[in-house]
Amino acid sequence: MISYKLDNFTAAFKPYPSTFIASQKSQLVNFLFQILSNCSTIVSFSSRFSCCCMLSLKRKCETMSDEEREEQELDLTNSEVVTKYKAAAEIVNKALQLVLPECKPKAKIVDLCEKADSFIREQTGNMYKKVKKKIERGVAFPTCISVNNTVCHFSPLNGDETVLEDGDIVKIDMGCHIDGFIAVVAHTHVLQQGPVTGRAADVIAAANTAAEVALRLVRPGKKNKDVSEAIQKVAAAYDCKIVEGVLSHQMKQFVIDGNKVVLSATGPDTRVDDAEFEENEVYAIDIVTSTGEGKPKLLDEKQTTIYKRAVDKNYLLKMKTSRFIFSEISQKFPIMPFSARALEEKRVRLGIVECVNHDLLQPYPVLHEKPGDLVAHIKFTVLLLPNGSDRVTSHALQELQPTKTVDDPEIKAWLALGTKSKKKGGGKKKKGKKGDTAENTEAEPMDEAPSSATSQE
Repeated sequence: MISYKLDNFTAAFKPYPSTFIASQKSQLVNFLFQILSNCSTIVSFSSRFSCCCMLSLKRKCETMSDEEREEQELDLTNSEVVTKYKAAAEIVNKALQLVLPECKPKAKIVDLCEKADSFIREQTGNMYKKVKKKIERGVAFPTCISVNNTVCHFSPLNGDETVLEDGDIVKIDMGCHIDGFIAVVAHTHVLQQGPVTGRAADVIAAANTAAEVALRLVRPGKKNKDVSEAIQKVAAAYDCKIVEGVLSHQMKQFVIDGNKVVLSATGPDTRVDDAEFEENEVYAIDIVTSTGEGKPKLLDEKQTTIYKRAVDKNYLLKMKTSRFIFSEISQKFPIMPFSARALEEKRVRLGIVECVNHDLLQPYPVLHEKPGDLVAHIKFTVLLLPNGSDRVTSHALQELQPTKTVDDPEIKAWLALGTKSKKKGGGKKKKGKKGDTAENTEAEPMDEAPSSATSQE
């Protein structure tokens, strides 16, 4: 049984891009040594299987070409990387623009989600067709449409009859990647004619203003805790709460949830390591605000449809259905989050349960605030370039007429900060290839979000 597990461990990484395996080399090797050392004290197993497993992974890591070794450390110092980030951003911005007008009363949520995902797959599929080396590209995060007090991750299966209604507060969340370089976006829209007023306007303005403040504070030299404290202060100014448990992650090639994070709402049970932002990093800034307590709950596990393969976990699944589903996942979605809608639906629910129970898959649960609470979601991708922060994903908001105004001088001072550096090339710069810089590839986002402090007061 142990040797079968080890063979599966090696096979599990065959679908992964070489750049991803290279970047995770030390973690994978250490993990495999840990498996071998732990198993040897419990049960004897064939040395042939264990050696083959070790050598297979070792050779995969050690026989990389020079080009592959360079790719594992690619960041914004490389102009091609910046181009790929911005190409992914352009596609995800267009996908949001495509689906937003379709968000009408009686529109099926599953149809809207599939429309956006299909657009992303089509657009990315048309890129890099004639390159010698295969470039992975496609959906980085399945489209989710969460309504009213539903906080996040609602992306129903085919056949679901959930529809939008007039007056709904609709939160659209999606992601795209080109060669593992990820751009994500989330936007909030109210299904109504005319300006948004009342508490709906408050909660959206709170999220948008917090996002604008975060954009100005996520810069080299600043700390993650500075951002956490600031966005909570902004939400309080609109008599709203930042939703607990929401993390803004650093992103790297093929990594949508890096270890450097910004915790939106600090608390005794939610802590993250202190971190300082550095030049040439990329972040997904994720802001979720609520008119309620900001303490969402999981109400129904069956609503969960989005998962991500846990690359550091291995287990011999007992059920044939589970093994079939997990094999399909490993082949189709070895790295990025995916929707169960894309799998064999007759088997998917039963098979995924065993995978989740043994930590092979990380679920993205559908969370809810209390009925009657209103929730807004703004997410954007920002590149920390040498000449300043570049927000590459966004969409203009509806006209808002909130009941609250921002009078706090500290918040106004944050909003007055610029996002571009006065002097190019300043700050801490990581080493890149000679002549390969990102400074000449800067482009403005497709739809720059307005500064809420001035346009919404």
